[in-house]
Amino acid sequence: MTQDFFFGYGSLVNRATHGYPEAQPATVTGWRRVWVHTGLRPVAYLSAEPAEGCEIEGLVASVPNADWAALDEREAAYDRHLLPGHGVRHPVGRAIAVQIYAVPDRVAAAPSVRHPVLLSYLDVVVQGFLNEFGEAGAARFFATTAGWDAPILNDRAAPRYPRAQRLSDAETRLVDAHLARLGASIRA
Repeated sequence: MTQDFFFGYGSLVNRATHGYPEAQPATVTGWRRVWVHTGLRPVAYLSAEPAEGCEIEGLVASVPNADWAALDEREAAYDRHLLPGHGVRHPVGRAIAVQIYAVPDRVAAAPSVRHPVLLSYLDVVVQGFLNEFGEAGAARFFATTAGWDAPILNDRAAPRYPRAQRLSDAETRLVDAHLARLGASIRA
């Protein structure tokens, strides 16, 4: 019998934002991350989309008693998709059924000045990648995410992201250096 797991590729990589058991580093092939906006949320968030030849790192974690309700509520703007077993590399050591959340194309739009990426959200995501995969993993996060032309709202002084985390000075410098390298548009 297989157990239900999800694959987190954004804020769910940061263990400080959830308490899901058996979280393990994993890689999914055939998908990439992308910044999107949906009318279901006031700001842009990460989504995933099928992309041949791509792979992304993240965490797989078990869904206790296959009770998806709390996670579905957290990921309300997304649909869940069952991933093929051969497309997920993980160290769990038993058969698991892994699902990934993605914003449906029918409601996805590009981020905009009215619907920016929150820097407090991005900080949480990068902190998770640093903790799980080190600086090289954080660099891979930036390299395997599309849509860096999205406007980014600097809300660090008063975070709007509900699961915002405090970053160290080194973590903040690393995020800022990657955004500068990408030529990201950050506004106050």
